[in-house]
Amino acid sequence: MTIAPSTETDEPQKPLTKSDGSTRGWTSLRPLVLRLHFYAGVLVAPFLLVAALTGGLYAASFSIEEIVYADRTTVAEVGDEKLPISEQVAAARKAHPEGTISAVRPSPGDDATTRVMLTGVGGIDETNSLAVFVDPYTAEVRGALEQYGSTGALPVRTWIDKFHANLQLGETGRLYSELAASWLWVISGGGLVLWFARRRAQCKVRGTSGRRRTLGLHGTVGVWAALGFFFLSATGLTWSTYAGANIEVLRTELHQATPAVSAAAGDHGAHGGGSTDDGTDAEGDLDKILAAARAEGLGDPVEIVPPADASSTYVVKQVQRSWPTKQDAVAVDPATAEVTDTLRFADFPILAKLSRWGIDAHTGVLFGLANQLVLIALAASLVVLIIWGYRMWWQRGRASSFGRPIPRGAWQHVPPQILVPALAVIAVLGYFVPLLGIPLALFIAVDVVLGEIAHRRGKRSYGGRSEAK
Repeated sequence: MTIAPSTETDEPQKPLTKSDGSTRGWTSLRPLVLRLHFYAGVLVAPFLLVAALTGGLYAASFSIEEIVYADRTTVAEVGDEKLPISEQVAAARKAHPEGTISAVRPSPGDDATTRVMLTGVGGIDETNSLAVFVDPYTAEVRGALEQYGSTGALPVRTWIDKFHANLQLGETGRLYSELAASWLWVISGGGLVLWFARRRAQCKVRGTSGRRRTLGLHGTVGVWAALGFFFLSATGLTWSTYAGANIEVLRTELHQATPAVSAAAGDHGAHGGGSTDDGTDAEGDLDKILAAARAEGLGDPVEIVPPADASSTYVVKQVQRSWPTKQDAVAVDPATAEVTDTLRFADFPILAKLSRWGIDAHTGVLFGLANQLVLIALAASLVVLIIWGYRMWWQRGRASSFGRPIPRGAWQHVPPQILVPALAVIAVLGYFVPLLGIPLALFIAVDVVLGEIAHRRGKRSYGGRSEAK
């Protein structure tokens, strides 16, 4: 499989010799890039295919969620005036007295319900919360659903999200998605370079047939989609298990970590005002807490987080990740309703902003429906590229030699002044992106061993039509 096109042709390759001028510059690199592109594509394709299918489904899950849960997330009839938030929370607690209030999201629109999130509820995953939906005009409880993550994903989207991220296999399953993200940009970049290095006549689709037509179609789609693949790969790595941890460390060392508002109550903390198990203290304070945040310019949608303990404040934060991004936050003393700390998204370090925007665009939140349609198109492109890539592999075979491999030994003909810096860059990338470095090292090791076996059998060939594997 290849993400952007490979440049193999049906014509025999000219043998590589050290006296040949092809050992200079791009001509010497081409066989190496071609071999890496070919094998990486073939081996990583199954992971990319799953990532593409589940990722496209996740992009569509926002619309699915709106339809499936419309009876809970929207009101039956828009009223004239919304009730105080404390009354809405009291109604939620009357219907669901279990657990502890972990957050409240007041109705962000005229037809939207208020969400009261409860943790410590029996039957709910400890990492999730029970979202109780309340009509802001009548305080009618319209239902309750398990909710996951900072975007407020409900059961359908939660299942799709976890299937895309880890195949419902937990932390171990996340390795599949990190492997796909680690290699997507490599395969795309290699194919892109190979495509633009081809002669113009070889890039045509019209009037061609067979493998050349498949190659042309594969290349055309790959070139147009390459930028999107680079973006998905880079943003996907930012919250992966291993590469994501390295990126987070690097951002911290560069003083580019995402800041957080201080929830320390200061001298007023001893006066109480925190959330009790039944939520009564939190309910009594919510109206003035929300009013204080509104006075600081925090418009909808917002989330109110009760104090963690008697020495903490309420935190009110904007939760709009669509454009324009609203991520301001304030800390409000529960005893006095005074704002004790303010954090503006405009003051975030540049890498923190880029990370926020990148992740939100990757998940289809930043630009709403348009964003989600682009992601679905990219996912579909990746699927057809994989199909065409495997088809080219089939068409490249001769007789009983299914999918002839690219000749071995290309690296020996790359000038040292190019090979050494390239190896240094690969080593650094492999260290920071382990699921790129480790598979690549294994591939090289296996390739060397197989090459030595073939050499000892006297069947090694640098430019012929076949090679022992």
